[in-house]
Order: sequence, then structure tokens, then C-alpha cells
Amino acid sequence: MEETKTTQASTSMPTTYDPKEAEKKWYDYWLKGQYFKAGQRPDAEPYTIVIPPPNVTGMLHIGHALDCTLQDIMVRTKRMQGYDTLWLPGSDHAGIATQTKVEQKLREQGISRHDLGREKFLEKVWEWKEQYAQSIHEQWAKMGFSLDYSRERFTLDEGLSKAVRKVFVELYKKGLIYRGNYIINWDPAARTALSDIEVEYKEVQGNLYHLKYPVKDSGESITVATTRPETMLGDTAVAVHPEDDRYKHLIGKMLVLPIIGREIPIIADEYVEKEFGSGAVKITPAHDPNDFEVGKRHDLPQILVMDEGGQMNANAGKYQGLDRFECRKQIVADMKEQGVLVKIEEHVHQVGHSERSGAVIEPYLSTQWFVRMKPLAERAIEAQKAGAGVNFVPNRFEKIYLNWIENVRDWCISRQLWWGHRIPAWYCEDCQEIHVAQQDVTACSKCGSANLRQDNDVLDTWFSSGLWPFSTLGWPDETEDMKRFYPTNLLVTGYDIIYFWVARMIFTALEFTEQIPFKDVLMHGLVRDAEGRKMSKSLGNGVDPLEVIEKYGADAMRFMLSTGSTPGQDLRFRWEKVEQARNFANKIWNASRFALMNLGDFKVEDIDLSGSLSTADRWILHRLNETVRDVTRLMDSYEFGEVGRLLYNFIWDDLCDWYIEFSKLSLYGNDAQAKKTTQSVLAYVLDRTQRLIHPFMPFISEEIWQHLPHEGETITLASWPVYEARFEAADAVGEMELLMDIIRTVRNIRAEVNVPMSKKIELMVKPSSSETLPILQRNEEYIRRFCNTSLLDIALELATPDKAMTGIVTGAELYLPLAGLIDISQEIARLEKELQTLHGEVERIEKKLSNQGFVAKAPAKVIEEEKVKLADYADKRDKVIARLAELKG
Repeated sequence: MEETKTTQASTSMPTTYDPKEAEKKWYDYWLKGQYFKAGQRPDAEPYTIVIPPPNVTGMLHIGHALDCTLQDIMVRTKRMQGYDTLWLPGSDHAGIATQTKVEQKLREQGISRHDLGREKFLEKVWEWKEQYAQSIHEQWAKMGFSLDYSRERFTLDEGLSKAVRKVFVELYKKGLIYRGNYIINWDPAARTALSDIEVEYKEVQGNLYHLKYPVKDSGESITVATTRPETMLGDTAVAVHPEDDRYKHLIGKMLVLPIIGREIPIIADEYVEKEFGSGAVKITPAHDPNDFEVGKRHDLPQILVMDEGGQMNANAGKYQGLDRFECRKQIVADMKEQGVLVKIEEHVHQVGHSERSGAVIEPYLSTQWFVRMKPLAERAIEAQKAGAGVNFVPNRFEKIYLNWIENVRDWCISRQLWWGHRIPAWYCEDCQEIHVAQQDVTACSKCGSANLRQDNDVLDTWFSSGLWPFSTLGWPDETEDMKRFYPTNLLVTGYDIIYFWVARMIFTALEFTEQIPFKDVLMHGLVRDAEGRKMSKSLGNGVDPLEVIEKYGADAMRFMLSTGSTPGQDLRFRWEKVEQARNFANKIWNASRFALMNLGDFKVEDIDLSGSLSTADRWILHRLNETVRDVTRLMDSYEFGEVGRLLYNFIWDDLCDWYIEFSKLSLYGNDAQAKKTTQSVLAYVLDRTQRLIHPFMPFISEEIWQHLPHEGETITLASWPVYEARFEAADAVGEMELLMDIIRTVRNIRAEVNVPMSKKIELMVKPSSSETLPILQRNEEYIRRFCNTSLLDIALELATPDKAMTGIVTGAELYLPLAGLIDISQEIARLEKELQTLHGEVERIEKKLSNQGFVAKAPAKVIEEEKVKLADYADKRDKVIARLAELKG
């Protein structure tokens, strides 16, 4: 590890901060020093986050930037608090999404995956993966993420593949994985099955077609309605309710299916709602999930009328070869011609679309692999309700999570793809025995044949990513990392994948590790555009994090994203907010530069806070102490927006606008001891400020910290500031608030009558009590300097001039004799306006305190604060009334 120990301030900070130069320099420095590597504090408490693995389908977007920035903030904070932190990076093979991208690229060259064959095609996908994994690495670096790259994982690496096979085999042995025919969601474009949560439902303007099916050897008919008339070619029954008097006499009779003439029975089933529509429902077991269940109950045939590409097959008769939607048009025309199309109604309904390809989903009978979810869900439900589950932040997501797992359906896990974890099942071609095993099977255990074929399908991507929190740490092996860093502390993720991923990680972790995979789940919202719209390629409103960094620097982007929303809420991306964050960074830079210019050869060992501290010194140390306490508390509850507000207010207002200005009196004065004390306070406060801001703005804080007098190699390993009782100074806060009120009021009055700050004025200050008088007297130098007075008179008894502007602050009355510069009538008008405001405040608080509901429910501290405010406003009001009487008299 490189030794860089600086103890002396460096005054050579450039005039302006250059993010590009600093970001590259410090990230390389951090990596070289291995500061992000876990396991270097064996005696410390571990703290673990495993990164939600981005898909190797392309570049990271602004949502990734938000997600990972929140994780980095927590990791950097915990590292500074002395934890042995592990932030484990990795990426996801993203089966269908990645394969689709590579196939699109090949199509541009006039090649299909079938032209290449499985092995050659997978070589192409691995090339794609390497390219985008490298891009993701570069983006992580640009954003300043403190990841332990020595432990990076990929969902298709050897270790994770071993974990996937073990889980599959163990669940199969327990009867929790099975293979069977079932209606699944089929994507005809990608030609693969999808799980329920990979289907996106969209409202579509369609039609409801009413068709008349004649009863055999009868003049009667039954009318059914459908939005998918092409599926009638696969009808194997029409169902009615057993108690429906309209159809009781027809139950058991046969209908003649229009166009193709096949006979199908009329069956009775309670699934049918007799009050809805005609009370009769066409049953197509191979193309509708509800019909599939009805068909099983009545032992109906299952007739598939489409192929995997959404074209009609041989069972569709004369329509064979037509696309399903073209077939729909033709069937409607033919039924119209036969006189069996009763009517067509416009109908708005929800239609499932593939989340990946965008194609309309086809409910499709297929042989697939499934996970029985109920037994796994029961364990997770039990843990959550017993208080041994995951802590959701915000906690409203616990209800959403429980609602889903309490109503979970079996999960279709097989995908008709080549890219992914191939299902570890082998079929004997001679005796049809199925072998499921962790190791490749070369001989049939039943007949001894070597003529075996592995299942061609791969597992759903979420099957492998569901093992992520423990497979990445070496499970199923008993690794040191697994013992030390599992279970993990925090998962940060978007609320949109609570079902896809969060629930499945909890299921599998409880089943295979007997523990929940993470203690806290922090749910954040989506990053939307300035108008609140979801970012998408079609709208062209996406934001590239690298573009933001190029314009404003990584720190500005990180600060804007992390402090711009509250847990669970969406965030609107606004360029002006990033610019504000950049301006904040510049403010910190300029304040630090000023301090360093005045620290000279000051060393870390020169910092001495035990001397005689001024009111301003004690105040800024008190405010820093409060900020440290509140920031630490809020960080632990993930209230990053509140943390950002506190840091912004402390740095911009308290430190830069007030303390640094006040510090100039001693820095530029002749009192050497006062100067040294101010230098100590400045150096100490700036050091702690950089540490507090570091998790949010790692680059600029490191750059400034390295210039400050300090000990240690890097701010990333500097200790987190802690609350210190010795800095409590409530009296100094009261004094400073009085001084700041006076200065602000005088400046406002100057502005009202256009008297510039450069022009000296007379100022008379009348304290409200004898206790306030010595406070003003010992701080009169501040008042002289920042009000720019030619004469300052502070006394309990003052002869107030007629022609003077008046200011009322808590604790004092101010008079600015501005003879010749003010109009008495204007001053009376100004004071009357102020009186109206004060009347309003007094009435508001009196009304509040007379409200029995408020008094009964509010804490005693809140009521007392309101009473203090009331007394203050009433006092100010009375003084304004008295001054108006003087002016009018």
C-alpha cells in the first residue's frame, strides 16, 4: 500500500476545481492503494452489499447511477465508521435480453443463430458480454464507485453455475421442480416462454366478436363472445353454468364448430358466470389458462392451432401458414359469410405484451419446467410475519411483497434460448428416462445406454440472479467470505423488481442458507424526466450518466441524484438541479481555498481548540456537532434527501456565508493567538465537513482533504466524525442568531433605501434586557464590520431619533438615523406592513394553542416552542406599535 502521509496544509489549490483531472487521478489512486478491498480489518464488524447486477445488454443508464450511488454512499460511510466493508460487483447474463441484442446484430449481417449453430453463436454472445462488461467497468469508475473488484462475479461464471445446478437438483429431488404441460406466456417474436412478471399489460382498443355455434341436429344455437376468434379453431367445448335454466336442456349435447365442422360438447362448469354476457363460454384448453383448468376437469382434448412463431399450424386447416392476426381477419370474414357472426363490438381490454420484444403474448400450451412456489412462499411469509424477515424501507413495501407471495403461482423457469444456464436434465433416447444431476450424465442409470440428450432449454435469468446474495460469496462451498459477509446488510433496488428479484432471493436464501439474504431492503423509485414521464427510447428522453459527468462532474450528478428524492419515491431529473449541485461543489472549493490561503504552514498538530474561542468559533463548532449527529442518524435510516439538505445548509449558509466572513476579523487582525485559534477552527471544521460530504462527493472531498492539514493516506479511510459533548454551546447559538438577525436586518433596510454596503452608516442598538447588553458589547466588532458603521451606539436607554429607519429583532431594537435619505411616510407604511405580518403570526399561534385537539396530541416540547414563538412575535408587535406611535406623534 502506498505511503502518503501529509500533515501540513498545501496552499496551492487552483482557482477553479477541474472535475475531469481530479476524478481520474483519485480513482486510480484508490484502486492502486486497494482501499476498496474487503477483509483488511479482520477484527472489525463486517458490512456487506452485493450490487444488483446490471445486464450485459448495453450501457448503464441514469437509474443505475441512482441505484449504485445510494449503495456507494452507505459503503463509504460504513468504511469510515470502521466497518470491514464489502461492496461486491458483478453483472447478469440477462438471457433473453442479451440473446435478442446479439441476434439483432447478426440479422444486420444477414445471419441467424441457426446458421451459426449453438456453440458458434454462444461464442458471439461471450464476445458481446466482454465488450459491455468492460464498458460497465468504465462507467463504474467514472461514477466513483468503491467496489471490491477482486471479488467480481458474473451469473454465468463457474462458481455461480455450480450454485445454480445444486439448487435445481435439490429442488427437483424435493419435488419443488417439475416438468409438465401447462399454459404459459409465450413470446412468438423471441420464441420463448415468459414468467408472469415478464409480461407487461397494456390497454388496447380491440373488438369483441359474438359467434353463433349451432347445436347438432337442432334448430338451436349458442352464442359465445371472444376477443381472439382465431383460437376457435382449437375449441373443444362450450361451457355453461350448471344452474343456468337457459341451457340445462342442452348440457351433454353436441355443437358443430363453424367453418371446420368438428363436433364439440356442451359442458356444465361453475367457472362460468351465468350473469355475464350470454352465459356461455368457448373452451380452448391449449390457448387460455382458465380454459386449460376447465379442460383438465372435463378431460377435454388440447388442440394447439399455432406454432412457436405465432403462425397457424396444420390443426388450423385451411388457415395453416397464416399469421395469427391475419388469420383473425380471414376467420371473421368467413364467419360473416356463413352467417354465424352475430355482431362485433368495440372493446377496450388489457393485452399482455412481452417486456423484452414487445410482441403480443400468446397463452400457449407447452412442455416446460416449473418451480412449485407455494411451499417456498409459506416459509418466507412465516418469517416475515414473525418479525424475522426483511426490513423494507419504506415499510409500505412489506405489504406489497406479502400480498404477492401470499398469492404466488408456480413459476415457469425454462426458456427456449441458447444463452443461459442450460437445464441440467438429460433424456435417454432409448428408454425415455429423465436424469437430473449436478454433473453431466453420460450413461442411463435405468438401461445403461449412452444415447443421452441434454435438455436444449436454459433457465430463466431470475433463477440464477435469485441466488445472487450467497452464490457470489462462494456458496455452496463453505468459503471464508460466506462465513464472514453473509447475510448481507443492505439491498438497494427499484420498487419495480420487488417480484422479479427481491422475493425470489428471499425464497431461495431461506431454503438453502436458513437465513434471510439481507437485513434491509431500500426501495427507490424511477428516475423520470423533468415532466414526470418514464424515460424511454421511443420518447428520446433518456439521460446518459456519462453525459452528465462530462458537463458537470461525477460529484454533482451523485449529489443531485442521491439527495433529490425520498425512499420509495420517483425522482425527476432536471439539468438545473445538477447545475445547482455543481455550484454547491464550487462553493465548497472556494471556501476551502480561502481557508488554505490563510492557514499558511499550519500543520495538523497545530490544531488546538482548547484556547479562548470567540462566539463565532463556539457557534460553528456547535453547528458542526449538530450536523454530525443528525447526518449520522439520518444516514442510518436512509434519508439521503434530508442529509443533503442539512449538509447544504451547514456548508453554504453557516460555514461559507457566516463563519468564514466572521473569521476574517481575527485572520486579518493583529492578535496572533486569536488568529491561531481561528486557523484551528477553520482547519478542524473543513476537515470534518469533507468527511461528511465524502460519501456523496468522493472526488472533490478527497482533493480538498489532501490539501488540508491531515493524517492518513486517503479520506476514504479517515474516521467518520462523531458527536462530541464538549462542543455544545447553546449560548453561543443564541448570541450568533442575535448578531445575524441584526446584520440581516440592517442590510435589508439599506437595500430598501438604496444605501450601498460600501457607505458607512450610524447604527443605534437598544437591547431588550440587561442580559443582552453584554452580549452585544463583546460582539460589537462583528456588528461594526458587517453593518459598516461610522458610529455604533449600544445602550439600554437611547434617545431615538425621529428620522430613522427601525428594525425589530428578537432581543433588540435597531435605529438607523438616515436623515435626508428616508421619507417618514414611507417608513410608517413599511412598519404598518410589518405590523400586519406580526398580527397574523400572533393570531395564527394563538389559534393553534387554543385548539384542544392540537394541545392534546402535540408533544410538550412542541407546545412550549409555540409558546416561545408567540411571546417573541407579541414582543416584536408591541415594539412596532410603540415605534409607529413615536413616528406619528
